[in-house]
Amino acid sequence: MSVDTVLQRATPSRRAALPGQLLGILSDGAAVGLLALSLWLITRSGAQPPILHLTFAIVGVRALAIGRAAFRYVERLSSHDAALHQLSKLRASTFTALVPRVPGAIESSRRGEILATFVDDVDQLQDHPLRVRQPLIVSITVTALTVAIIAIASPLAAAILAGVLVVALIVGATLSKRIAGRSDRELAGARSALTDALLDRFGSASVLAAFGALGAQRERIQAAEARLARVQLTRTRAAGLTGAIVALGAGLSSVAILLAVAPGAGASFSVPVFAAIVVVPAAVFDVFAQVFAALTARRTVEKSAERVAQLTAGELPPEIPVDADDADATDDVVPSAAPGIPLVEVTDLSIAHPGSEPVISGLSFTLRPAELLVITGDSGSGKSTLALGLSRFLEYGGSYRLGGVEAREFSGAGVRSFVGLCEQQPHLFNTDLRQNLKFAKEDATDEELLAALERVGLSEWVRERGGLDASVGERGALVSGGQMQRISLARVILADFPVVILDEPTAGVDKLVADRLLRDLLGAIADDRAVILITHTEVPAGIPISARIAL
Repeated sequence: MSVDTVLQRATPSRRAALPGQLLGILSDGAAVGLLALSLWLITRSGAQPPILHLTFAIVGVRALAIGRAAFRYVERLSSHDAALHQLSKLRASTFTALVPRVPGAIESSRRGEILATFVDDVDQLQDHPLRVRQPLIVSITVTALTVAIIAIASPLAAAILAGVLVVALIVGATLSKRIAGRSDRELAGARSALTDALLDRFGSASVLAAFGALGAQRERIQAAEARLARVQLTRTRAAGLTGAIVALGAGLSSVAILLAVAPGAGASFSVPVFAAIVVVPAAVFDVFAQVFAALTARRTVEKSAERVAQLTAGELPPEIPVDADDADATDDVVPSAAPGIPLVEVTDLSIAHPGSEPVISGLSFTLRPAELLVITGDSGSGKSTLALGLSRFLEYGGSYRLGGVEAREFSGAGVRSFVGLCEQQPHLFNTDLRQNLKFAKEDATDEELLAALERVGLSEWVRERGGLDASVGERGALVSGGQMQRISLARVILADFPVVILDEPTAGVDKLVADRLLRDLLGAIADDRAVILITHTEVPAGIPISARIAL
């Protein structure tokens, strides 16, 4: 994904953007026309003509005043609706591009940098249609039309106005780029540094407090805030400078037109028209100021697009699987295995993390419905690496077949719709229990959610907590480790995976509690499902094991 591709994905279609652009032209055109017609009306009224001679101008001033506000309001609705609708698509495509990179392809980036890119930089891209493309189209169109209309009455006045506009554009753009150019490059780094410091502060508050490091972390946050403030102040100074250039240009053009065109007033054109020509540059430069703002926003947008492209389009290491271009993550579903064909068949499997030697090598096994495969090994033996490989977050060597078909024939999303992973540290979102379950099955009813929770042994706990509306806290802070594993398994049950991987479900749980938890978890899984249990402890007696592999 190149920078141009990112910008293209952030830009609404012509059909969606055209109404906003036309309404913007009408609004700014009405503003210019309102000033010109108002001064014409005031000057013409000084001659005390019959009121009927002024009626069209009086009605026109009212119409332009109302039209300017009405067109602007509707333009905002139209353009923002198109931009935000396109932004939602960009967020989805960016997230999709990030998925295969998460377990190893972007480990060199800080959490704050990744979060700032995904949130701040992606959001910044909405400025491409709203503050770059449309303002340029609108301001250039209105300015060109105004100069053309003035040229009909006075070619000299039009030439003076056009000349001052060009000079102001060159001077303003050059100075703005020189002053704000460096801050545009530093803005993302300053944002990500602040985000990273805040994440460390809130995510590790207990550890920082225990070791008396809250003060040092607070100083780090203050330093990051000060750096971001300096960068933003520099950008503000550049905006103020361009504003001064706009005001100076408007004044110079009006004075120049007044001096150059005054001798012809009353002869070549009427005095009211002369007054309108003299005052129009003030409105034109107000519209033309959008060009300077658009050029500044363009630099920021391009830097954001560059960072998004680097994060989502960088070349992936060979250890990270890449879906084929024609893979459809929504329709690519692993078919049910034919009778007699194992659900999972692994032959001489090898898996490695990016830039390292294979952690798993020469592994072979088969797994059929209702079978339980236990994978044991010491810490660092590759148990979790195996789970990532079977879930297609890491590439594999050898053969890995699902339902008799090589896993590479399916997209990563297709494999993960067949193989469900209960990770060692399940992530719970800071919302209620209902939403933490429904993302596994969006159309699930409350009855289905409660049934899944009952299967994993949480029905009584849910009733005590007040039902599905109970909050689980940030990262599951309000639930225990065992309850977190049960909630994770309830998700798997709702998603109805044919193959379930339990990765260290009893890690950090007391031995007596762990045995009961493991029995409950395995008992909650349907009998016709295949289970891979990854553990470093002994499996309680009485649990039927189909096969055991030690890594």
